[in-house]
Amino acid sequence: MSEQNYEQYWSVTNAFTDYNSDKFLRTLEITATFIQEFEKEPYSQEKYERLQARVNFDNINDISVRKRINQLVKLGFINPRLLSIHPDSLLFLDAKTNRKRSSLLSKIVYSNSKLNASVKEDSSLHQINFLLKTLEEVGKLHINEIIGLMQVNISSVEKGFLNFSEVEVVKLQAQSIDFQTRKYNQISHFLNLLKKLDDLVFVGEELYFEEDIQVPLLVKSKKRDGYLHRIYKNQLKEQSSEIFSEVKCMLEELAYPSLVASHIKPFIVSDTDEAYDANNGLLLSRNMDILFDQGYISFLDDGNIIYSKNLNNELKEHLSTYILNPVFLNDKRLEYLRYHKEHIFKESV
Repeated sequence: MSEQNYEQYWSVTNAFTDYNSDKFLRTLEITATFIQEFEKEPYSQEKYERLQARVNFDNINDISVRKRINQLVKLGFINPRLLSIHPDSLLFLDAKTNRKRSSLLSKIVYSNSKLNASVKEDSSLHQINFLLKTLEEVGKLHINEIIGLMQVNISSVEKGFLNFSEVEVVKLQAQSIDFQTRKYNQISHFLNLLKKLDDLVFVGEELYFEEDIQVPLLVKSKKRDGYLHRIYKNQLKEQSSEIFSEVKCMLEELAYPSLVASHIKPFIVSDTDEAYDANNGLLLSRNMDILFDQGYISFLDDGNIIYSKNLNNELKEHLSTYILNPVFLNDKRLEYLRYHKEHIFKESV
């Protein structure tokens, strides 16, 4: 796992959130023309100030002007120190439709974006590439996990991505320092950018590659009986309350304000009786539900946790403090757990 530096993060403050807007296109056109016109002139502060004067076509303040130009660098449309423009920048300007611009934006961002670069300072770090490789590894990313990734110093991650347990660690680190509140604008700008890239889709608060979205849609295609599901969850709450004197996560034994009725044998493969059998469920916190639902943990007959090989030692050590109270492990629930271990648990990934 990479070391975290909470004062350094993926800097994504943008002057424009609409990359098809007249002001964004005009800023890009002015900047691209300027760079081509003075391509043989070495970079200097005076050269940069001349460009700022041209970009200030609507008499805004100097900070906002610099932010406009730096956004072009961060996204990859132009290179630091005004050296050159991305070859697709002119095609972006000439595009007749927003659809074509969207594809060109995706290509430019993927090939050349450097979120921590600026006009004056170059960077070798390609954060978008890192995020997409991580998404390929883990399959989907919750917004809270994306926020965690925004703290990662990717230069220290040799493999070029994080695995599931590493993503979980950085998510928890971000929550522990209230990163989401402190860097709300940065996060909003970054999520806005992701929503504009080709073949990426948000379903609720989770990011997928578009081609992978059929899996969650398939799961949703089996309609859940809302009333029976509420009864199913209420039964789990009652079981938890009987043991702990209040409704708590059955594993962490904490009274979270929101808990998940997590199926042991997945709902999609359960028949009607199994789907609403309280023995086919555990009342878990959202973090534990994700780990269990995706097969990164399961339970032995005595309630001890077993771990997928894809979890790192730091997360295993954290989880080792918990045990599923054996009082919940009746014969029927153990039968469902055997199914989970055989068909869901990712022992050797």
